[in-house]
Amino acid sequence: MKTNAKHLLLCAAAALITVALGSCDNKKFRVNGTITDAKDSVLYFENMSLDGPVTVDSVKLDGKGEFTFTDNAPGAPEFYRLRIAGQIINLSVDSTETISVKASYPTMATGYTVDGSQECSTIKELALKQIDLLGRVIAIERNTALGFDQTRDSIARIVEAYKHDIKMNYIFKAPMRPSSYFALFQTLGNRLIFNPRENEDDIKAFAAVATSWDVYHPKSLRGENLHNIAIQGMRNVRIMRNQQAAGAIDASKVHEANLIDITLVDNQGHTRRLTDLAGKVVMLDFHVFSSEGSTKRIMQMRDLYNKYHARGFEIYQVSLDPDEHFWKTQTAALPWISVRDPQGLQSQNLALYNVGSIPTFFLIDKSNTISKRDIQIKDLNAEIEALLK
Repeated sequence: MKTNAKHLLLCAAAALITVALGSCDNKKFRVNGTITDAKDSVLYFENMSLDGPVTVDSVKLDGKGEFTFTDNAPGAPEFYRLRIAGQIINLSVDSTETISVKASYPTMATGYTVDGSQECSTIKELALKQIDLLGRVIAIERNTALGFDQTRDSIARIVEAYKHDIKMNYIFKAPMRPSSYFALFQTLGNRLIFNPRENEDDIKAFAAVATSWDVYHPKSLRGENLHNIAIQGMRNVRIMRNQQAAGAIDASKVHEANLIDITLVDNQGHTRRLTDLAGKVVMLDFHVFSSEGSTKRIMQMRDLYNKYHARGFEIYQVSLDPDEHFWKTQTAALPWISVRDPQGLQSQNLALYNVGSIPTFFLIDKSNTISKRDIQIKDLNAEIEALLK
């Protein structure tokens, strides 16, 4: 089950996939249209604030599917969305304009048309590009002919090409536009495509949009938020450079292995390294215990552990739960290695392992080499049996 982060950046990331508006001298904007084949469905009109989605209005659609929503016009560009269940249409509003949307359910997220706003048209273009990228990434992950390194490198190449396209043709071309703000917060699974925490080139993109918003939308909350993100990212880059210049890498922490090491503290307070499990067949599992379906999944993992542990099978489970006490309570009776990543869904471990959705797992053989990831496995028991031989 995929889990959404509540971190500020991921809330803003959700804003990238949304519709917007605000208040200004009681002037109004309007979003209207029709969504066919959605009789009796509830259509939500939601503001994607920096603190997450806020329902502005909703309507139960009749056979015609007609709707009209109005709200106060914003003083600076804002983001909203039209939503039925998991189908979302992203919009941006920065004036008293009227935006008209036509779509058909359940394909409204990709098959809609929008009139009255060039920015909304550009946001649709960006959203479709993002959906295409996700499709290509999934295809690579499901290619059983590719090893872990090939999968990781192939994904990295297409993501970098995507980022170059978006930077050159949207963000740097017109950084003052709402669509450029939207582009900054696009996601791939649970991760931001543009990394404002420590990728210097990506930080420049955030800074460019922040500077433009200073000029065109002075003192706006979103502009100030962009500035804070860019400044923190630049600080992170300086810290990393200083550490590298000072030779801050502890040689004792470098392990010769065929996988990226993970070192975290377990639920008993002990430091546990993934690479210390060399000689065992390991399931590296990324999990959120507060997510729907967690209990059922843990029961399935118990069955695997009970069946294979005595033969050399181990589970190294990385929790991404924000609440440490809750995590300790949930894992107190689990027999395998349970560690928690305090960075949660912003963890660099997720980026290094190309994790786009949670939960997910990898199988690691006895030589500390990634064998396969879950999406490439058809028969999990057969894969474990083969690695244990």
